[in-house]
Amino acid sequence: MPSQTPSLASLLALAAVAFAAPALAQAPSTPRPAAPAAATPCEVRISGNDALQFDLKTITVSKKACPQFRVVLRHSGKLPKAAMGHNWVLTRTADVDAVAKDGVAAGLANEYVKPRDPRVIAASRLVGGGETTTVTVPTARLDVGGDYMYVCTFPGHYAVMRGKFVVTP
Repeated sequence: MPSQTPSLASLLALAAVAFAAPALAQAPSTPRPAAPAAATPCEVRISGNDALQFDLKTITVSKKACPQFRVVLRHSGKLPKAAMGHNWVLTRTADVDAVAKDGVAAGLANEYVKPRDPRVIAASRLVGGGETTTVTVPTARLDVGGDYMYVCTFPGHYAVMRGKFVVTP
């Protein structure tokens, strides 16, 4: 009959597991930050903060390469959307002031974009601190070399939260 006495090595292994298990069970979980997904030629990631700034001043898209272009807007600040919301609205540069003013009149319920405004080429929803949204721009509505601008239409933001949108062949 074989001996059932555990070896010294197996006893040490059991002791190590028994000793470490409570510590592992109580150790706080520290999730690793997710690696940012790589943007494609037909996608851009832009961030707006609590200091009324977009982190990109120019966005360029190739009309031929991208029948649709995605814009991923992240609000990197902490304030809620009712106090410091951001959206991303694309329009012709000549229409920016009117679109922004009509957006303010449309109010928070309409995310500061006038409903069915034909001057608005694309508009994201309004996001608050820590939130992200995506909007798709139909490039068929854009002219190569056209004069376009993107802005945040939250009241008072459009004067400084703006950038040039360039359409290439």
